[in-house]
Amino acid sequence: MPSPPPRRAGKPDRPGTYPGPGPVARVLVGCAILAFYGLLAAGSVIVLTSLWQVGLDPGVVVLGIGVGALVTAYLSLRLGTRRILSQLDAWEPPEARAPGLHRTLADLAESMGVDRPRLLVARLGMPNAFALATRGRGTVVVAASLFDLLDAPEMEALLAHELAHLERRDSLVQTAVLSVSQLAVALVELLLSPLVFLATGAALSLAWLRGAPRSWPETAPGRIRLRIESGVVLVGVGVTLLLRAHARRREFAADRRAAEVTGRPLALARALRKLDRAANPTAGTRSPLWHGEVESEAERRLREYFSTHPPTDERIERLSDLAADSGTRILVD
Repeated sequence: MPSPPPRRAGKPDRPGTYPGPGPVARVLVGCAILAFYGLLAAGSVIVLTSLWQVGLDPGVVVLGIGVGALVTAYLSLRLGTRRILSQLDAWEPPEARAPGLHRTLADLAESMGVDRPRLLVARLGMPNAFALATRGRGTVVVAASLFDLLDAPEMEALLAHELAHLERRDSLVQTAVLSVSQLAVALVELLLSPLVFLATGAALSLAWLRGAPRSWPETAPGRIRLRIESGVVLVGVGVTLLLRAHARRREFAADRRAAEVTGRPLALARALRKLDRAANPTAGTRSPLWHGEVESEAERRLREYFSTHPPTDERIERLSDLAADSGTRILVD
């Protein structure tokens, strides 16, 4: 009977095991890993203890975090806006070539009590409009394709919606809230860092001592480390969901403000419907016999939860209800 082929050096006998390093080498590596992560944990404890011993007043800490978040939000907003403008293929149409559009924008700005924003026309991938909180005065960017897609009342309603964002400083508010949430998550990670370092070092050290470095998640400290990571991820996801929900509420508020200013909620509803159809040209045209991939209800809800804009149908429904409830107070088409 032929003898089995010789075992090649370095090839694992079973998943996660390595016969190459001997017991002494595994002990040395495990101890080195444990010592390294122990130093990291000790450093984290020293940092946290030093911060605690400073004895800062909680009000001062909260104020400092708030000021820091506002400064960070302002700088992020300015840099982000500048980057967006530099990437746009846009131009500023002279009033002589678009007198009606400039006049509509000026009238809306006056009625809403905001500085008249700069108007840019851009070649965008799809019909759209958005407001940017640029220095001095805001900027409203409209896609060139909107002039062929929307009529005058619809364009006016869409401009009013974007001016409502500038009026309420939505960009700055959203960026500030994002900065505060990021600082909060970073603070949670800092507080948990000693435990994370200790658990990581213990898990890797035990895995090496067992001769299976990749099996660290199966150790008790490895499971603790993974649960901590899962908890931090859940906190981050929860914060993200709250931020997206807040952004959707701001969109509803901008819709309502535009309806109040123009007196034509249905004009904005028609504009939103046209934009939605332009962005999804195949929606509503599929045959009942179509067997392509269909988004499930769970997937649709998950997408909506993480979206910064509410579903177009819900926005149109609210605008229609506003038009019906307003009676003679708001003119509708």
